[in-house]
Amino acid sequence: MIAYLNGTLATKKEQECIIDVSGVGYRVEISTQTLETLPDTGKEARLLVYHHFTESEQRLFGFASQKEKNLFERLITVKGIGPKLALTILSGMQASVLMEAIVMQDTSTLSGISGIGKKTAQRMVLELKDKLFDESQPSVVTGDDSTRSKREEAVSALEALGFSKRESGQMVNQIAGKNPKATVSEIVKQALAQSKR
Repeated sequence: MIAYLNGTLATKKEQECIIDVSGVGYRVEISTQTLETLPDTGKEARLLVYHHFTESEQRLFGFASQKEKNLFERLITVKGIGPKLALTILSGMQASVLMEAIVMQDTSTLSGISGIGKKTAQRMVLELKDKLFDESQPSVVTGDDSTRSKREEAVSALEALGFSKRESGQMVNQIAGKNPKATVSEIVKQALAQSKR
């Protein structure tokens, strides 16, 4: 299985690029987020890869950051969302906005993404609201693969959503202090709700 590609960027266009690795061109499907980070053609490029294969095909999906790859891998766990649609979702909305919409169960924002209907948006919320910030999984916020504490992941999630580290820490300590069993998603949701009062 291919974990990453490191080579010369042969071509790049919306939704895909080709990376030349020692004379072999790998076609990699990418989001607009990753496209914006790629260098000019002819320059050295490195992409993390999700290698998808079925009985009839093999496809490579590339990511500029571990955070984006981790988020992609969470999205494809949702029933009805395959790799292509997951890439469309990542192209249609900034990661922080996407995470906030899932945590706040904002299906109207999610169904505004091309290819996402109301039912799929509801399924995303239902299946990801507790999995999104699961501290036992690779982080969608930091891109870190190591295990993090619930508080660390909640603080990182709030920082990714635009709060300062100090403010995030205070909110997490306050919410987790009152409800020690709260999940990371519940802490983030409460913090977002408090900040909008």
